Amino acid sequence: MSGAVPRDNRMDGVLRPDVLIIGAGPAGLAAARAALRRGASVTLLDAADSLGGQYWRHLPETRRAAREEILHHGWATYRRLVCELRDAPRCEIILGAQVWALESGRRGDGETTESTDRQDPRDGTAIASPAPSVPLTVHALIGPPDGTGRKPRTIQPRTLVLATGAHDRTLPFPGWDLPGVFTAGAAQAYAKGERVAVGRRVVVAGAGPFLLPVASSLVSTGATVLGVYEASTPRQMIRGWLSKPWQLAGAAHKSGELAGYIRGQLRHRVPYRTGYAVVAAHGEDRVAAVTVARVDAQWAPIPGTARRIEADAVCVSHGFTPRLELAIAAGCALSPDRFVVVDADQRTSVPGVFAAGEITRIGGVDAALAEGELAGHAAAGGCSADAAVVTARRSATVFTGFAARIEAAHGIQPGWTAWLTEDTIVCRCEEVTYGRFCSTLAATGGPSLRSLRMTTRAGLGVCQARVCGRTVEDLLIGEPTVGVAEVDIDHTRISLPAPVPVAVSDRRPITTPVRLAELAAMPPSPSARPSVPSARPSVPSAAPSVPSAAPSVPSAAPSVPSGSTPRRSDPTPRSPTGPSGQPATST
Repeated sequence: MSGAVPRDNRMDGVLRPDVLIIGAGPAGLAAARAALRRGASVTLLDAADSLGGQYWRHLPETRRAAREEILHHGWATYRRLVCELRDAPRCEIILGAQVWALESGRRGDGETTESTDRQDPRDGTAIASPAPSVPLTVHALIGPPDGTGRKPRTIQPRTLVLATGAHDRTLPFPGWDLPGVFTAGAAQAYAKGERVAVGRRVVVAGAGPFLLPVASSLVSTGATVLGVYEASTPRQMIRGWLSKPWQLAGAAHKSGELAGYIRGQLRHRVPYRTGYAVVAAHGEDRVAAVTVARVDAQWAPIPGTARRIEADAVCVSHGFTPRLELAIAAGCALSPDRFVVVDADQRTSVPGVFAAGEITRIGGVDAALAEGELAGHAAAGGCSADAAVVTARRSATVFTGFAARIEAAHGIQPGWTAWLTEDTIVCRCEEVTYGRFCSTLAATGGPSLRSLRMTTRAGLGVCQARVCGRTVEDLLIGEPTVGVAEVDIDHTRISLPAPVPVAVSDRRPITTPVRLAELAAMPPSPSARPSVPSARPSVPSAAPSVPSAAPSVPSAAPSVPSGSTPRRSDPTPRSPTGPSGQPATST
């Protein structure tokens, strides 16, 4: 799907739009619309085969629902965004695009980085795109990841907007590697995208408000949801949500959403329990039952409270992990809690690179839309005083508080490690157990992530630490200690807590599986430095240098077809894989 080819597309086959946006979820769509309204040429990439991201994931065009709007919140907003992009002659939308590398360096073609040949469509005034001091080259492969004949595409934008989203974070527990254990986002993806239930009798567990829409989606596909188990205790949730009530004032409409989920659970008699967690899954070839136990304020199981529930599927999510590979490759500064640091206009620490949506914070769709509007407007050279920018900035500020309340009410507590047994798998790809982890840690004599990974290969398997990376680091480091660091964004100094080792498990010079034959068939890079750099975040880290990937290029991960049950020996996570071979996001 494409409109007119963006400006500066030369005979070398390199696409040179004013603004490149990676990710077509709510933030990416809003950014594309804002940039187009400023008169910029836009290229929008997404790995999926349809627009909307996980939030607006929907049935394929071949069997679209008669009333899609009743299955989604904000469907009218989605339709308006998509219609405007499809009708725009200066917008090219490329779906099924796996971005596998991002390199920075001189363009090597003598091209200037200023552009004044476009006009503001509102008043005809000339607009100059902000010129990045470090030009970027983006490499993508277009086509099904498990097929042959993917086409390489090279893009050199004037500015870049990263809207890559996030995916579920799941804490390990005994039996979590059994078929039938899904991430909550995977279950919702099947329900939204295929109208398929992951099981007949399903338990939903973890932490955060995302559990409620997942349960609703499962019920809508005919599954019996045996219960929703929130690990956060009532006291933690009350304190988290109500300690600063003014931060929720602008998000009052969310109460209507919540009321709708509660009504649905009451109608279908779905129990909702706080202060409970799934601490084990049982079965031979697949899940047959789970153990649920009450947990204390630190999420440690309370003795004598465990009970067994017969179920054929369990959907788990303990929050989200932002997808940071491209942000790290670009050199963007990261905060200690693993998000891209941005200013009020969504600028990152790298000139010409912007970020929006859940790679900057987990704030929900409203925050993503506002941040996308800001990022697209600024990336296209817009003025910060424009009315649309002022409105979007006000909305983004409101939902900054909302995101903070989510973390305070549902943040992961350290007592979860009491769920683990010696035989619990920590790294699924390499089948590293908690017992081996602890014995290796004792043998190496200190908390060295490098030696731990080199000895056990934890985090060096097919998924490249996307599933286990944060868990391995948390088990090794424990509670982080912070000092103070400063980041320069557009000549403005921003103070933030200095991180302990951050983004070690997110640093991947090659961000998605690429076949050796595909690499060999690619034309030489048009940039001066054809090698793919191993960029590091610009926030200083106290950690020793850690290699980001196995020495060889990873082969494509096997995908899980819809409705199928993977074998236990399959090391990939039990979630539908997107076109990049990564677990499907949930946002």
